[in-house]
Amino acid sequence: MLNYIWAGLIISAFVFALGNDVRDLSADRYRNGEPLPVALAFPAGYDSTARQVPVAIRIDPGAYGTFYRTDQRPDTAYTGYLLQTREGAQLRFDAASKLPEPLATIGKVSSSRDKELQGRLVNFVPSGMGTAGIVFEPVRFVKLNAIAAAALDFAKTAAEIALGLVGVLSLFLGLLKIGEQAGIIHGLVKLVQPILRPLFPEVPRDHPALAMIALSLTANAFGLGNAATPFGIKAMEELQKLNKSEDTATNSMVMMLALSTSSVQLVPPVLLLALLGLQINRLVFPIIVTGLMGVIIAIISAKLLGRLPGYRASDPNR
Repeated sequence: MLNYIWAGLIISAFVFALGNDVRDLSADRYRNGEPLPVALAFPAGYDSTARQVPVAIRIDPGAYGTFYRTDQRPDTAYTGYLLQTREGAQLRFDAASKLPEPLATIGKVSSSRDKELQGRLVNFVPSGMGTAGIVFEPVRFVKLNAIAAAALDFAKTAAEIALGLVGVLSLFLGLLKIGEQAGIIHGLVKLVQPILRPLFPEVPRDHPALAMIALSLTANAFGLGNAATPFGIKAMEELQKLNKSEDTATNSMVMMLALSTSSVQLVPPVLLLALLGLQINRLVFPIIVTGLMGVIIAIISAKLLGRLPGYRASDPNR
């Protein structure tokens, strides 16, 4: 079911993006192929034989608003340079220029290797204050391309995360196997049984799932996310062995998921430590209190939802 939901969201996003792009094309939002009027000033003078000539670029705000049919206005002046080649003159804005829309979006398409907005000059009249028009690369299907690029980027990120977890999973699952052979897991089960049994009444006594749950929650509490992941996966595998259904979670599995996502974190997150440094000490108590409240709410919610008629009817262990 979740796969269908994701597929529906992706298709909806592409349809929405395509609709917006078609609307922009029909309204000629980016004025493809039409020259934007600009005025050019040459602080060091104009040299027709030089390859690069420093230039100050002025865009009239009123003319810009009329040209692009927008309320946004450009700055009074931009810096850049004139690039003169055999193919013609090309105007490039400095990469640090703050451009208004839709010029900022055009810059993502019509940019050089140095991330400089560039365009072809037409009707260039060099003088003390030269006039010209600048024609940019055609801009089409902006949102559709952005969604496609984001999908590819996140697919790459997902592959990197998955490959990175292989080593972590191998390490901690190997340690679990050693602990199981040494009898440590069995001892841990007896230790945590009085605490976890009320939360997981469906799990038999001395079942290894209780030890995996305890290890996962402990790793989460101490900010060991890399260790919590394999422990949590192993806990779910042990709970699945008690499950009579292959596609429906039991109440114990739901409780495990609720506790994992709302686990109390005694050690502040690494990101906050990096951002705040020693100032994190002021937030330790609020973090613990908030996490504890989240755990209590998660437990109550899982218990109450498990007793509703609709959820009880779908319980594999009913």
